[in-house]
Amino acid sequence: MGQNSHDEQGRKTGPWEEYFRDGRRSGHGDYLEGEKTGPWRYYLRDGALKAVGRYERGQLAGDWVWYRANGGVLQAGAFAAGQQVGLWRRYHENGALLDSGHYVAGVRVGEWQFYAADGTLTRTKTFGKRTAGRKAVAED
Repeated sequence: MGQNSHDEQGRKTGPWEEYFRDGRRSGHGDYLEGEKTGPWRYYLRDGALKAVGRYERGQLAGDWVWYRANGGVLQAGAFAAGQQVGLWRRYHENGALLDSGHYVAGVRVGEWQFYAADGTLTRTKTFGKRTAGRKAVAED
């Protein structure tokens, strides 16, 4: 099986490369039965790494990291069934921590910390839990 192949049902399968309109590679990974699976890597137009993570049955899964054009980390966290879970961190352009906190099923929960670019804690905010299908409610 070659690259960018389709199975007998017309679904994407095997190793796959995606491209920007100008022909530069924007990402690569594998497909299984028409859905992204396993490790994937995405790139900015200049070829620099944009994001690294994996898919399960077409949904974001496990640890993911996004990068800035300068190569520094933009944000890092995990997914389960396509939703943000666990500890997430975002970073300022200078590499200092911007904010940090937890997600449950794609919703911010518990105490989150927010930082200035010099590393100083600027504030904390507590987010409520999702209950009975309702969105999280901030408790300021």
